[in-house]
Amino acid sequence: MSKCWLHVVGVTARGVQSLAPEQQALLDNAKVIIGPPRSLPKVRELDDRLVTWQSPLGAMIEQILSYRGTPTVILATGDPTWFGIGATLVAHIAPEEFEIHPAPSAFSLAAARMKWPLQNVDCISVHGRPVEILHSHIVPGQRILALTSDATTVADIAKILTGRGYGESHMTVLNAMGGETESRIDFLAKDHTSKGVGNLNTVAIDCVGDDRAPILPPLPGLPDGAFVHDGQLTKREVRAATLAKLAPLPDQHLWDVGAGCGSVAIEWMRAAPRATATCFERHAARIEMIGKNRQSLGTPGLKIISGQAPESLDGLDAPDAIFMGGDVGNDDLFDACWAALKPGGRLVANAVTLDGEMALVKRLELHGGDLARIEVSHLDNVGAHKAMRPRMAVTQWNVTKPYEGQQ
Repeated sequence: MSKCWLHVVGVTARGVQSLAPEQQALLDNAKVIIGPPRSLPKVRELDDRLVTWQSPLGAMIEQILSYRGTPTVILATGDPTWFGIGATLVAHIAPEEFEIHPAPSAFSLAAARMKWPLQNVDCISVHGRPVEILHSHIVPGQRILALTSDATTVADIAKILTGRGYGESHMTVLNAMGGETESRIDFLAKDHTSKGVGNLNTVAIDCVGDDRAPILPPLPGLPDGAFVHDGQLTKREVRAATLAKLAPLPDQHLWDVGAGCGSVAIEWMRAAPRATATCFERHAARIEMIGKNRQSLGTPGLKIISGQAPESLDGLDAPDAIFMGGDVGNDDLFDACWAALKPGGRLVANAVTLDGEMALVKRLELHGGDLARIEVSHLDNVGAHKAMRPRMAVTQWNVTKPYEGQQ
């Protein structure tokens, strides 16, 4: 006997009229039909099986689980696995208990309208998410499809593009795709207009930067000037080398301990899909800087914990990687970081003082790893002449925590 009691059915803007006979049969046989208000009236008026889904997400999950064992259909927009409820359910319901029946996603429909090869497009969602996510995708020549919350999101996108020097970017607002009221409006970001922009829309962006637009790719090593900082910043060349050793990977989490302005954590998140990070910083002014940088550089999900380490590290999930950029000589801090790090995780520590360097040498002897010295010089003026002026050398230790029983 099948354990499947839940079907997640994708619909287009036409509603259930667009369903294939197989999906229509699922709807007819369901005891409960859950969906957003804009979809439910299109099912059948005054049907006592209709239930409007609750918010926030946690309440919705509890609502769905309360019907476990009862034939239930969730109506979702488009493809439920693209930033939708279908992808979320995997964490709460066993795979054999539900099936997903996708309709064409908004991304597929938008790519078809724009004649854009979908595999070459960045597909993002700012629906119910900070619109600042867009920042990490804005580079010359990039094409972006963005799900939005409503018409106001379009104005926010245009403002971000214009503020970044991408006012010449082409924006196309695709309203109610697949529905009877489908329409589109085209304009440059700098010429944004709300006229003709509906609340149910997807935005297509063709990024065009002007001469002043900074180039901020996802590759680690952003210019130092991209960050708000007070001088406590892992400099560009050292930062790029640091991220190379930390090795950002999809879905992995970084602790940036003594984060300063948060540059390493921000670049970690920009470098790998769904990578996350937590900054630990005790100075209020620097915490404020981290907050500004995470917004302007497209990582609004970066967590910030205020307090004195190592006490501030207590009770948190184990990280996949740790960067120690401050108070490197503190043995208590290192011991706490090392104990928290997952087996197989990477730890990188940078020292600029002799005390810090001696601590790294001691840890190298105990735990292994690799020690390197990074020395960078920049062009400077010496009177009427040019010279290369060295910055403070950085001693960098990187090590991988062994698994149990591994030497």
